[in-house]
Amino acid sequence: MQDFAHVTNGIVHSVASRSAERASTFASTYGIPHAYDNYEQLYQDQDIDAIYIATPHTFHFEQSKSAMEAGKAVLCEKPLTEEPDSSKKLIHLAQSQGLYLMEGMWTYFLPAIRTAKSWVEEGRIGAVLHDRSSFGYPVPYAENSRYYSPDLAGGCLLDMGIYNVAMAHLFIGKDIQTIHTQMHHAPTGVDNDVLSQINYGEVSAILHSSFRCKLHNHLYIIGEKGYIDIHDIWRARGCVLYEGERVIDTFDDQRKGNGFEYQIEAVNNDLLAGKTESEVVTHETSLAFQEVIERMREWAI
Repeated sequence: MQDFAHVTNGIVHSVASRSAERASTFASTYGIPHAYDNYEQLYQDQDIDAIYIATPHTFHFEQSKSAMEAGKAVLCEKPLTEEPDSSKKLIHLAQSQGLYLMEGMWTYFLPAIRTAKSWVEEGRIGAVLHDRSSFGYPVPYAENSRYYSPDLAGGCLLDMGIYNVAMAHLFIGKDIQTIHTQMHHAPTGVDNDVLSQINYGEVSAILHSSFRCKLHNHLYIIGEKGYIDIHDIWRARGCVLYEGERVIDTFDDQRKGNGFEYQIEAVNNDLLAGKTESEVVTHETSLAFQEVIERMREWAI
């Protein structure tokens, strides 16, 4: 909602919560005209074109399904679902009904990430050889929190590690040959530290996510001629291009918001153009995220 202040092609019409008090307070804070104490009223509101779903992971499938069955476009926070089959069902529903569905991988829309991608495509670092990324912060253990509860699909892989997976897919995007994963678990059984090495043949990726400790939180795209350093992988404001030890280019987006505004603008533009799928976060891309995460889990030690 803070970033919607920087958006010019849409408005927020309503908010829904299981709590009337929370919905009313949120609506009052951000000047939203309507507040509902249940989701069904939101689905049935004829003045709403699209619904943004930002509930815990375990609710994404049913809520996205219900919203689309009511004829609404859906922007659903990452991960789209907990496993590939559920994502396939949502995508099939969207395609069969001619409805817009996008996973909220907002990082793909950040100018710094798009700039880094263009540098790679222009050959400024040569052929990509390595992807190195980390995302971790110490998250205090609480067995009933969404971070650690199995009932809410807790764990650092779905919460943080999906960004590492997404960046490897964006900058490498080749067929995976092998995945080796080390996974540490919290007392509730969910993963709280995940380190993976992915082999794409000529290219390799090392991905690290953690609830146990603060990591470096950088993304490095390393090529034959140089490398790109992106700080704060998930919310990047800028990127730096190196040739050896020498900085040869930099980018800073100078944004006023937190960065969600780029995703919001893009989704609204898609809806205004009558599109049913994003060209940036495609259905195929979301399925790829799910399949990589599933393989990381299957082969974890």
